[in-house]
Amino acid sequence: MADEFLVFDHVTKRFGALTAVDDVSFSVKKGEFFSLLGPSGCGKTTLLRMVGGFERPDTGRIYLDGKDITDAPPNMRRVHTVFQNYALFPTMTIWDNIAFSLRLAKKPQEEIDEAVDAILEMIRMSDHAWKYPSQLSGGQKQRVAIARALVDHPQVLLLDEPLAALDLKLRQHMLLELDTIHDQVGSTFVYVTHDQGEAMSLSDRIAVMNRGKVEQLDTPAKIYEAPKTSFVASFIGDTNFFHGEIVSVEGDYCFIQVAGFPQIKAYNDKKLSVGQEIDLSVRPEKIRLSFTPPRPEEGAAINVFPSKVKDVVYQGVYTKFWVTSSGLQIQSLQPHSRFLLDQEPITWNDEVFVWWHPDDGYMVECAK
Repeated sequence: MADEFLVFDHVTKRFGALTAVDDVSFSVKKGEFFSLLGPSGCGKTTLLRMVGGFERPDTGRIYLDGKDITDAPPNMRRVHTVFQNYALFPTMTIWDNIAFSLRLAKKPQEEIDEAVDAILEMIRMSDHAWKYPSQLSGGQKQRVAIARALVDHPQVLLLDEPLAALDLKLRQHMLLELDTIHDQVGSTFVYVTHDQGEAMSLSDRIAVMNRGKVEQLDTPAKIYEAPKTSFVASFIGDTNFFHGEIVSVEGDYCFIQVAGFPQIKAYNDKKLSVGQEIDLSVRPEKIRLSFTPPRPEEGAAINVFPSKVKDVVYQGVYTKFWVTSSGLQIQSLQPHSRFLLDQEPITWNDEVFVWWHPDDGYMVECAK
């Protein structure tokens, strides 16, 4: 397909008895901000290193813009990598760090001057051009590392956990910087992270990896709202799982029997039949709490269960509640969209109703 710019075709990589990447196939579109997301050891950095030419797959091929780069050495690929430790030359000025690859390629001095000055302007570091890396903050060093990698216009920029060494506030600021830089240069970015928030806020698409395989590849919204597996549902944000068996089907909906719990109504998007087991994922922000049961919606039987509040954590923008209902612990997240100090707050040991709409649960493959 025309939009298949970077292609992994049945790629496998082993290190001794460990299969780091297990028969992975997917493609990245040209100009896309694409993230590889997963826990430590899932294979995401190994995939990145194979694109950069630092590792070679045991089986399978890698294609870039229609060319097989599987066996090409790193210096023959128009692919650059940004590491979390910046890897700047400490004895060179910022200007010279950025100019290094252009000088190595024996570009004309006029072209080097123009390119370096332009990218310094883009990252708003022109005033720091003649400083040394030791004189910069962590965020400034990271911007310089990105500029150095982009100055000769690579086809793909690989970013290996580039914000991991930064503190929270600086990391949040650099997320905006990265997004802006990507929009300005239009290159293809492949971003490796274990931080779901980074991937969700930056990416056009995300590949969620687990144990060397891609469990789901989709847009951030679809991965969050419509996870395909229990692993994806639990790794991307918080969720409540209800494991049970389908006991009846009524049109587009089904009823799930959870052991020791009342039946739960859910939208039967998987078109499953009576007797099949399923995990139902319900995000905490979809679950509401109230002292009185909600009024039934027209045409929808809302799931409503009596419960007792066991824990409350106030976090400014929202409050997290943990309640128990028929022996199950359920997490609910209540946003603070209005000033509610004049209302009676829900607190520890309160008897409340926990409820959600059948459309707000999503059935996923059972955890193995």
